[in-house]
Amino acid sequence: MHPVLFKIGFFTLHTYGTMLAAAVLFGLWLARRHAFEDGLDGDRVWNLGVYGVLSGLVVAKVWLVFAEWGRYAANPREIFALSTLQSGGTFYGGVLGALVLIILYARYWKLPFLPLADAYAPCAALGAMLGRVGCFSAGCCYGKPTEVAWGVTFSSEYAHDLVGTPLHTRLHPTQLYDSFAAAGILLALLLMRRRKRFPGQLWALFMILYGLMRFTTEFFRGDPGRTENFVGPLSLMQVVSVALIISGVWLWRRGAAQPVAQVPPAPAKRRAV
Repeated sequence: MHPVLFKIGFFTLHTYGTMLAAAVLFGLWLARRHAFEDGLDGDRVWNLGVYGVLSGLVVAKVWLVFAEWGRYAANPREIFALSTLQSGGTFYGGVLGALVLIILYARYWKLPFLPLADAYAPCAALGAMLGRVGCFSAGCCYGKPTEVAWGVTFSSEYAHDLVGTPLHTRLHPTQLYDSFAAAGILLALLLMRRRKRFPGQLWALFMILYGLMRFTTEFFRGDPGRTENFVGPLSLMQVVSVALIISGVWLWRRGAAQPVAQVPPAPAKRRAV
C-alpha cells in the first residue's frame, strides 16, 4: 500500500485522490467518445458528467455519514474533519447522487435518458476499477482476516491513523476483488456496445453485473460502518445490490420486449477530443 504519493510542506498528494481524479477524467473522456458515436452531443455529455461527479461526491459523503452515524453522532466534529473531507465516501452514494442529477438534467434539456445512461455505464465501471485501486493504496474498504494464500498485510501507520486499517494482519484484498471484477464488467460493456439492441441495455447490464459483484464481495468486507445485519444477515449495501440487480433485469426485459431500436450511425468524422 502507498497512501501518499508525495508531500511538500503542508501539501500532501494522496494516492486515493489521484486515482479518483484519473477515474473521473478517463471516464468522462470515454463517455464523451461514446456519445459522439451514438449521435449525442458529446460536449453536453462531458459537462453533465462533471456536474454528476460533483453531485455524486456530495451524496457519497452524506451516505458515508449516515452509514457510520453512530461514530459521527458521538463525535459530530468528525463530519467536517479532514479525514471525512478527503474520503471518497460510498460508491453507491456517488452513483445515486450522479444518477439523480443526470435524470434532472436530462428532463430539463429534453435529452434521452437511456442513451445517456448507456454512455455513462462504461464510465461507471472504469471509475470503480480505478477507484478501488486507490482504496487499496489507501488501505480503506479492507477485508476480513483470512488465511488464504493471496491475503494481504498492511503496515502503514499513516493509513491506520487515517482510516483505521488493521496492521500486520492478513486480510482479504476486497479492494482488488472489486477492481478486477469492475475491469471484467468494463470489458463486457465495451463488447456489448457492438451489438446493442435497445437503449438502456448497457446500463441494465452494468446494474446487474455490478450488483452481483458488490453483493458477493460484501461477504468478505471487514471495515465497519456498512450497516451489517441491516436485513437479517445482509448489509445495507447488499440490499441495495439486490435492488440494483432487480432493476437491471426489469430494464433488460422491458427493452428486449420492444421492437429492435436502430442505433444512430456514427458520424463520418468524429469531432476531435
